[in-house]
Amino acid sequence: MLELNSFIPAKDVVVTPADRLTLPYALRQRSRQRVVLQSGQEAGLILAPPISLVGGDQLRSRDGVHVLVESAPERLSDVRVDDPVLLARASYHLGNRHVRVQIGRGWLRYEPDHVLDQMLTGLGLVVEAISAPFEPERGAYHVHSHSNAHARAQPLAPLEKSEESTARPPGADSDPSGIARTP
Repeated sequence: MLELNSFIPAKDVVVTPADRLTLPYALRQRSRQRVVLQSGQEAGLILAPPISLVGGDQLRSRDGVHVLVESAPERLSDVRVDDPVLLARASYHLGNRHVRVQIGRGWLRYEPDHVLDQMLTGLGLVVEAISAPFEPERGAYHVHSHSNAHARAQPLAPLEKSEESTARPPGADSDPSGIARTP
């Protein structure tokens, strides 16, 4: 079985692929899985997490076989509007609910949800069901990284309570609420 273990972002692709791999959004987020290429050949996807493949990226095997990643059409809710304020309002409400959204000039798409569809209809938008590739926004802090050559965004570790930070000043007493009080 072919093992695809290297990643080349779409912007860096220079090699013509030997095959194609079409996956929906959810499967393009998985770093380890068995897949079937367009040619019918089975392959193992073995990449370092985190992973977020988009259409146009390429995967490469150790022996140099390149495979083009394509975004499969999926069922989506589609909103089109000429009013940029109304589009911004719709984006705000979807973002406030942490919904993955694909945004284009005058339109947005998200995974179907009847509650969200009704919310946007209530704002005066028309929501239609479509089938299209889904490439949601990655977010402002996303760094597309699958190798040591690329930097990774690392969240700050939470501060741990140390003995030093919980030490009370001499003469301080505490009330039942646990708040330190000084005379």
